[in-house]
Amino acid sequence: MIAALLLAAALGPAGTPETARAQPASAPRPSASPTAPPTLADVAHAIDSRRIDQARTMIANMVALGVRGPQIDRLVADTDFASAHFAEARARYQQLLAASPNDTYLCEHAGIAALQLGDTAAASRLIGCATAASNASWRAWNARGVLADKTGDWAAADDSFARASALAPGRAEIANNRGWSQLLRGDWKAAEPFFEQALAADPGLSRAANNLELARAALATDLPQRKVGESARDWAVRLNDAGVASAILGDRKKAVAAFTQALEASGSWYERAADNLDAAERSE
Repeated sequence: MIAALLLAAALGPAGTPETARAQPASAPRPSASPTAPPTLADVAHAIDSRRIDQARTMIANMVALGVRGPQIDRLVADTDFASAHFAEARARYQQLLAASPNDTYLCEHAGIAALQLGDTAAASRLIGCATAASNASWRAWNARGVLADKTGDWAAADDSFARASALAPGRAEIANNRGWSQLLRGDWKAAEPFFEQALAADPGLSRAANNLELARAALATDLPQRKVGESARDWAVRLNDAGVASAILGDRKKAVAAFTQALEASGSWYERAADNLDAAERSE
């Protein structure tokens, strides 16, 4: 999230080597044109471009020039948010909201930060403020869908994710969350195509890849086989996830088999699989 600052050329705008030589010996050389100070828009563009270090430098330069006020404070909060420093970002947004309690931008970002920090009560209130606006962003609706999933309000989740998708078609994050929502309901078959859509939009989205693997493991008759070149630990992790999926579907026998094989495949003590196996055996 960041914009580049270019140094002024050593020669002035018209100061080519030829014109410099043509000047009388006593005439001073044209001075370098000073670099224009960054503007608020420059910093915002830097943050949107995810050039965070540069954005922080630009903000520091502006503060040194005497620029102060809520606009600068918001940009500082935005750099924290973009850096996933959610506690710091939330605190700064909350300070700004004290003066502008109905600012939907602040509500949205403070709400997502609260959600990331696990404060669902505060997140719900703030995201409610953000989605009350007619111009609510896809991020606000996406967050509302995640919050609805946490309370099992599937109708609200479907409505929220649909609104987010309408505003930002093809966003991998939304498709992944829609798939996870179906997974939470136990509908693994409905979840699978959403994870596929997420990966088609962003092949590098590891969460979607892991979720797709989990959904397919739940739907498969057999346990996951070891892939060529796959480490024993990675295979054990996939077996454990297959066991979790089977347990959710109520297939205790398959779950126990998966957890047991995960322990055997890991080559060392795998606490998560061991705990899951113990829970599955005690659930009989």
